[in-house]
Amino acid sequence: MADLFELDVFQAYATYATVVILKMMLMGPLTAYFRMTRGAFSNEEDVRGKSEEQKKKLLRSHPDVERVRRCHQNDLENIIPFVIIGLLYSLTAPDISTALIYFRVFAASRICHTLAYILPLPQPSRALAWMTGMVVTFCMAFRVLTVALHL
Repeated sequence: MADLFELDVFQAYATYATVVILKMMLMGPLTAYFRMTRGAFSNEEDVRGKSEEQKKKLLRSHPDVERVRRCHQNDLENIIPFVIIGLLYSLTAPDISTALIYFRVFAASRICHTLAYILPLPQPSRALAWMTGMVVTFCMAFRVLTVALHL
């Protein structure tokens, strides 16, 4: 197993998986930022010490906060499968140049997806970014299955 960590493909995978995981982790603080700047909180304890009138104003949803939350949810739905499939893919001894293309395109697509969601950019920008990442993950999954099934 120590040889795995010396493989260029695995090192590339680890790099890009870390990039997208960190991007996903930053969505939590971004949500908190939007909650504070928009004055939109979801839990009673978040507005403790406020008057009943202030609580009514602060305990609400805001479109910007919900947009960031949906973007974070989409990250969870797409980055976790990429991390798992990408690890399995890196174990199939793929060509390094192909692997780098997959990893880089996926990372770029998730960053573009986030920008398109948060700013918001007009459709189909967000849909194309999402679709690109999904295609990459499906291509890697196909490789994993064909190698595993000896096709």
